[in-house]
Amino acid sequence: MNSVTSPMKPTITAFKASPDRGQGLARDMRVRWAFEEVGQPYEVELLTFPEMKAPAHLARHPFGQIPTYQKGDLVLFETGAIVLHIAQSHPGLLPDDANGRARAITWMFSALSTVEQSIVELQWVMFTERDKSWYEERLAMVHDRIRARLAELSRHLGDADWLDGAFSAGDLMMASVLLRVRGPGLLDEYPNLAAYVARAEARPAYQRAFAEQLAVFKAALAG
Repeated sequence: MNSVTSPMKPTITAFKASPDRGQGLARDMRVRWAFEEVGQPYEVELLTFPEMKAPAHLARHPFGQIPTYQKGDLVLFETGAIVLHIAQSHPGLLPDDANGRARAITWMFSALSTVEQSIVELQWVMFTERDKSWYEERLAMVHDRIRARLAELSRHLGDADWLDGAFSAGDLMMASVLLRVRGPGLLDEYPNLAAYVARAEARPAYQRAFAEQLAVFKAALAG
Protein backbone atom coordinates (compact mmCIF):
# COMPACT_ATOMS: atom_id res chain seq x y z
CA MET A 1 0.00 0.00 0.00
CA ASN A 2 1.17 3.53 -0.68
CA SER A 3 1.56 5.93 2.21
CA VAL A 4 -0.58 9.06 2.19
CA THR A 5 1.80 11.99 2.57
CA SER A 6 1.02 15.53 3.63
CA PRO A 7 2.98 18.32 5.29
CA MET A 8 0.07 18.76 7.69
CA LYS A 9 0.21 16.66 10.83
CA PRO A 10 -3.02 15.10 12.04
CA THR A 11 -4.25 16.26 15.45
CA ILE A 12 -5.91 14.04 18.01
CA THR A 13 -7.63 14.92 21.26
CA ALA A 14 -6.81 13.34 24.60
CA PHE A 15 -7.48 13.79 28.31
CA LYS A 16 -5.55 16.58 29.97
CA ALA A 17 -5.85 14.59 33.22
CA SER A 18 -6.61 11.00 32.30
CA PRO A 19 -8.80 8.97 34.68
CA ASP A 20 -6.60 5.94 34.00
CA ARG A 21 -3.79 7.66 35.95
CA GLY A 22 -1.14 6.99 33.33
CA GLN A 23 -1.79 3.27 32.89
CA GLY A 24 -2.24 3.45 29.14
CA LEU A 25 -5.91 2.47 29.27
CA ALA A 26 -7.47 5.67 27.92
CA ARG A 27 -8.62 5.20 24.34
CA ASP A 28 -6.32 7.85 22.90
CA MET A 29 -3.54 5.35 23.68
CA ARG A 30 -4.79 3.12 20.87
CA VAL A 31 -4.54 5.97 18.38
CA ARG A 32 -1.12 7.04 19.63
CA TRP A 33 0.06 3.44 19.28
CA ALA A 34 -1.25 3.21 15.72
CA PHE A 35 0.58 6.39 14.74
CA GLU A 36 3.79 5.05 16.23
CA GLU A 37 3.45 1.72 14.40
CA VAL A 38 3.19 3.46 11.02
CA GLY A 39 5.75 6.16 11.81
CA GLN A 40 3.31 9.03 11.40
CA PRO A 41 3.94 12.21 13.46
CA TYR A 42 0.91 13.77 15.08
CA GLU A 43 -0.19 16.60 17.34
CA VAL A 44 -2.22 16.27 20.53
CA GLU A 45 -4.83 18.70 21.85
CA LEU A 46 -5.42 18.08 25.55
CA LEU A 47 -8.92 18.64 26.92
CA THR A 48 -10.42 18.95 30.37
CA PHE A 49 -13.74 17.25 31.09
CA PRO A 50 -15.69 20.55 30.78
CA GLU A 51 -13.96 21.25 27.44
CA MET A 52 -15.06 17.85 26.16
CA LYS A 53 -18.69 18.94 26.57
CA ALA A 54 -18.19 22.42 25.10
CA PRO A 55 -19.61 23.28 21.65
CA ALA A 56 -16.18 23.36 19.99
CA HIS A 57 -15.49 19.74 20.85
CA LEU A 58 -19.08 18.57 20.36
CA ALA A 59 -18.73 19.74 16.76
CA ARG A 60 -15.99 17.12 16.39
CA HIS A 61 -17.48 14.42 18.59
CA PRO A 62 -21.27 14.57 19.08
CA PHE A 63 -21.01 12.47 22.25
CA GLY A 64 -18.34 14.64 23.87
CA GLN A 65 -15.68 11.99 24.25
CA ILE A 66 -12.06 11.44 23.24
CA PRO A 67 -10.20 10.77 21.06
CA THR A 68 -10.98 12.60 17.86
CA TYR A 69 -8.86 12.87 14.74
CA GLN A 70 -8.54 15.90 12.48
CA LYS A 71 -6.45 16.46 9.38
CA GLY A 72 -7.49 19.22 7.04
CA ASP A 73 -11.24 19.04 6.62
CA LEU A 74 -11.45 15.40 7.74
CA VAL A 75 -12.71 14.96 11.29
CA LEU A 76 -13.22 11.50 12.77
CA PHE A 77 -14.38 10.13 16.10
CA GLU A 78 -14.58 6.58 17.53
CA THR A 79 -11.27 4.88 18.21
CA GLY A 80 -11.86 1.97 15.87
CA ALA A 81 -12.67 4.27 12.96
CA ILE A 82 -9.58 6.38 13.61
CA VAL A 83 -7.22 3.41 13.89
CA LEU A 84 -8.72 1.87 10.75
CA HIS A 85 -8.19 5.13 8.86
CA ILE A 86 -4.57 5.28 9.98
CA ALA A 87 -4.03 1.63 9.05
CA GLN A 88 -5.56 2.13 5.60
CA SER A 89 -3.60 5.33 4.96
CA HIS A 90 -0.12 4.12 5.90
CA PRO A 91 1.69 0.79 5.54
CA GLY A 92 2.46 -1.23 8.65
CA LEU A 93 -0.82 -2.22 10.27
CA LEU A 94 -2.66 -4.15 7.57
CA PRO A 95 -1.44 -7.03 5.38
CA ASP A 96 -0.76 -6.36 1.70
CA ASP A 97 -3.20 -9.00 0.43
CA ALA A 98 -6.92 -8.21 0.33
CA ASN A 99 -8.01 -11.28 2.28
CA GLY A 100 -5.45 -10.64 5.00
CA ARG A 101 -6.60 -7.02 5.31
CA ALA A 102 -10.20 -8.14 5.60
CA ARG A 103 -9.33 -10.61 8.36
CA ALA A 104 -7.32 -8.00 10.28
CA ILE A 105 -10.27 -5.59 10.11
CA THR A 106 -12.55 -8.39 11.31
CA TRP A 107 -10.36 -8.78 14.40
CA MET A 108 -10.58 -5.03 15.02
CA PHE A 109 -14.37 -5.24 15.06
CA SER A 110 -14.26 -8.37 17.18
CA ALA A 111 -12.08 -6.67 19.80
CA LEU A 112 -14.41 -3.69 20.07
CA SER A 113 -17.77 -5.44 19.92
CA THR A 114 -17.45 -9.08 20.96
CA VAL A 115 -14.66 -8.86 23.56
CA GLU A 116 -14.74 -5.32 24.95
CA GLN A 117 -18.48 -5.18 25.55
CA SER A 118 -18.48 -7.22 28.76
CA ILE A 119 -15.24 -5.57 29.91
CA VAL A 120 -16.87 -2.14 29.71
CA GLU A 121 -19.82 -3.58 31.65
CA LEU A 122 -17.40 -4.75 34.36
CA GLN A 123 -15.95 -1.29 34.73
CA TRP A 124 -19.41 0.22 34.95
CA VAL A 125 -20.43 -2.24 37.67
CA MET A 126 -17.25 -1.63 39.67
CA PHE A 127 -17.64 2.14 39.57
CA THR A 128 -21.40 2.56 39.95
CA GLU A 129 -22.79 -0.47 41.80
CA ARG A 130 -20.22 -1.20 44.49
CA ASP A 131 -22.57 -0.04 47.25
CA LYS A 132 -25.54 -2.11 46.03
CA SER A 133 -26.74 -5.23 47.80
CA TRP A 134 -26.44 -7.25 44.58
CA TYR A 135 -22.89 -6.11 43.80
CA GLU A 136 -21.01 -9.36 44.47
CA GLU A 137 -23.51 -11.49 42.56
CA ARG A 138 -23.54 -9.08 39.62
CA LEU A 139 -19.75 -8.90 39.63
CA ALA A 140 -19.46 -12.68 39.50
CA MET A 141 -21.87 -12.85 36.54
CA VAL A 142 -19.90 -10.28 34.57
CA HIS A 143 -16.63 -12.03 35.40
CA ASP A 144 -18.08 -15.26 34.03
CA ARG A 145 -19.13 -13.57 30.79
CA ILE A 146 -15.64 -12.17 30.36
CA ARG A 147 -14.07 -15.54 31.10
CA ALA A 148 -16.22 -17.15 28.41
CA ARG A 149 -14.90 -14.70 25.82
CA LEU A 150 -11.32 -15.02 27.02
CA ALA A 151 -11.52 -18.80 26.88
CA GLU A 152 -12.74 -18.67 23.28
CA LEU A 153 -10.03 -16.19 22.30
CA SER A 154 -7.41 -18.27 24.09
CA ARG A 155 -8.42 -21.36 22.14
CA HIS A 156 -8.12 -19.48 18.86
CA LEU A 157 -4.74 -17.97 19.66
CA GLY A 158 -3.20 -21.22 20.90
CA ASP A 159 0.57 -20.92 20.81
CA ALA A 160 0.65 -18.35 17.98
CA ASP A 161 2.27 -14.96 18.51
CA TRP A 162 -0.53 -12.98 16.87
CA LEU A 163 -4.14 -13.52 15.88
CA ASP A 164 -3.65 -14.04 12.14
CA GLY A 165 -0.05 -14.22 11.01
CA ALA A 166 1.94 -11.01 11.46
CA PHE A 167 1.03 -8.25 13.93
CA SER A 168 -1.78 -6.08 12.60
CA ALA A 169 -4.31 -3.45 13.60
CA GLY A 170 -6.44 -6.35 14.82
CA ASP A 171 -3.79 -7.24 17.39
CA LEU A 172 -3.37 -3.59 18.35
CA MET A 173 -7.05 -3.29 19.19
CA MET A 174 -7.33 -6.69 20.84
CA ALA A 175 -4.29 -6.21 23.07
CA SER A 176 -5.56 -2.76 24.06
CA VAL A 177 -8.90 -4.26 25.08
CA LEU A 178 -7.31 -7.13 27.02
CA LEU A 179 -5.17 -4.71 29.03
CA ARG A 180 -8.38 -3.62 30.71
CA VAL A 181 -8.83 -6.99 32.44
CA ARG A 182 -5.31 -7.22 33.78
CA GLY A 183 -6.26 -5.22 36.87
CA PRO A 184 -9.03 -7.59 38.02
CA GLY A 185 -6.64 -10.52 37.45
CA LEU A 186 -8.76 -12.21 34.78
CA LEU A 187 -6.07 -12.03 32.13
CA ASP A 188 -3.64 -14.09 34.20
CA GLU A 189 -6.08 -17.01 34.13
CA TYR A 190 -5.15 -17.46 30.45
CA PRO A 191 -1.35 -17.63 30.19
CA ASN A 192 -1.23 -17.48 26.40
CA LEU A 193 -3.34 -14.31 26.40
CA ALA A 194 -1.19 -12.76 29.12
CA ALA A 195 1.89 -13.55 27.03
CA TYR A 196 0.15 -12.15 23.93
CA VAL A 197 -0.48 -8.83 25.67
CA ALA A 198 3.09 -8.77 27.01
CA ARG A 199 4.42 -9.19 23.44
CA ALA A 200 2.27 -6.28 22.31
CA GLU A 201 3.48 -4.09 25.17
CA ALA A 202 7.10 -4.94 24.31
CA ARG A 203 6.78 -3.47 20.83
CA PRO A 204 8.82 -0.25 20.50
CA ALA A 205 5.83 1.59 19.04
CA TYR A 206 3.73 0.72 22.09
CA GLN A 207 6.52 1.83 24.41
CA ARG A 208 6.79 5.21 22.68
CA ALA A 209 3.03 5.75 22.79
CA PHE A 210 2.83 4.74 26.45
CA ALA A 211 5.67 7.13 27.36
CA GLU A 212 3.87 10.00 25.62
CA GLN A 213 0.60 9.36 27.42
CA LEU A 214 2.33 8.87 30.77
CA ALA A 215 4.19 12.16 30.34
CA VAL A 216 0.84 13.95 29.95
CA PHE A 217 -0.45 12.41 33.18
CA LYS A 218 2.72 13.30 35.09
CA ALA A 219 2.53 16.89 33.83
CA ALA A 220 -1.11 17.15 34.97
CA LEU A 221 -0.18 15.71 38.35
CA ALA A 222 2.69 18.17 38.77
CA GLY A 223 0.60 21.12 37.64
